Amino acid sequence: MDFESFVLAASTADLRDEPAAREHGDAVEFRMDLAEEPLSALSEYDGELPIIATNRVEWEGGEAADDEARLEALCTAAEHDAVEAVDVELEALVEGDAGYVVNFAHENGASVIASTHDFETTPDPPELRRLLDQASKHGDVGKLAVTAESPDDVLELLAATRASTVGDDRVATMAMGEAGRHSRAVAPLYGSKIGYAPVEPEDATAPGQYDLATLRQLVTQLSSGSDQADD
Repeated sequence: MDFESFVLAASTADLRDEPAAREHGDAVEFRMDLAEEPLSALSEYDGELPIIATNRVEWEGGEAADDEARLEALCTAAEHDAVEAVDVELEALVEGDAGYVVNFAHENGASVIASTHDFETTPDPPELRRLLDQASKHGDVGKLAVTAESPDDVLELLAATRASTVGDDRVATMAMGEAGRHSRAVAPLYGSKIGYAPVEPEDATAPGQYDLATLRQLVTQLSSGSDQADD
């Protein structure tokens, strides 16, 4: 995946969900940290959709322990042909020793998503831009998820998304929580390259997620309207 165009990923801890994701998804985000035997599941995978491998650490909202084994598992995942991208936390790249995962992924033909999450608030505009800029420098895509408390928070995130995109960075942005829910459908209009959604609503892995079919419909309808407006 080069993320030149928008990618809608079905988030799941069970790769057996892949057939149900094919109609509306472009990829599968495999939450290794939530799966029982993630490496075995990858070895047995014979689906059609490419995989984004995520092994989310506890301090970024996941369940993986912060140890070397977590990063080694990401490297092993990157060796699989179906894995076309891996997600590595920005903090682990900047303050930790996860840089080798980036190199290993690239050597195996996989892209890297450098991600950061704020589960409490939306940073102010300069900090939003700084985080996106830093994440984009460390990964092929810089992912930023914040928590919105008001429509103003969403507007600031969208403005930062647009500014980063105009600056030729590939970014993926979303505002978590009910106040930011619509950002998941709107952000692609401002340049966000990745959206995440569960196949079924009850399987959401982050606050405010739409289900896959709903998000695909919203993104498609909004994108069509934008294209007509440009004409």
